[in-house]
Amino acid sequence: MQRRLIQDDVNRLRDRLMLMGGACEKAIMLAMRALGERNTDLADRVIREDDIIDQMELEIDQMCVDILVLKQPAASDLRFVVSVARTAPMIERIADHAVNIAKHALALNEEPPLNFGDDPYRMGTIVQEILVDALDAFIEGEPDKARAVIERDDQVDGLYDECYNEIIMRMGSEPGIVGRGARWLYVIKHLERIADYATNVCEQVTYVARGQVIKHRVW
Repeated sequence: MQRRLIQDDVNRLRDRLMLMGGACEKAIMLAMRALGERNTDLADRVIREDDIIDQMELEIDQMCVDILVLKQPAASDLRFVVSVARTAPMIERIADHAVNIAKHALALNEEPPLNFGDDPYRMGTIVQEILVDALDAFIEGEPDKARAVIERDDQVDGLYDECYNEIIMRMGSEPGIVGRGARWLYVIKHLERIADYATNVCEQVTYVARGQVIKHRVW
């Protein structure tokens, strides 16, 4: 009976984390659309809805505390709850990066358009995919899937370097775009940091599945 009650709580916690992750992925998507479509309304929406994600993090934190204190889970359930407590703040920070992208979109939308090609948006798409796959790997407890996500971080880093070099080169040859170029540098850095947080989520997968801590280690 006790095991079933704990499992019900764990399932509710899992569902809440999935909902938070979905809201975060949507925030990234809308922020990048705000940039690409020069849509201020979408940027405002990302900023406004961040309060919802913040509230979800608080709720998840309280759920974790309640399970740990009142239900005293053991073994894999304990590792899962501890990992959720670590993961929810990562997702909240990812959402903060999406908000920062939206804020840069607001500023850029007030300036003449500046085109750096498709690479920043391709980077945004890959980052969204990595986040979704990272959360899926976490929820499903699949270390191999998590490993594949971590390996894709190199793809994001490569695109970041390409975008960075292109923006710096343009800023050097066109002094009039320096202010807008600097904002784009921030945008791609926020995307790169989102991918880093997604890999951190993946590090929790092996802990849940095998009880192994792989932080600061190579798989």
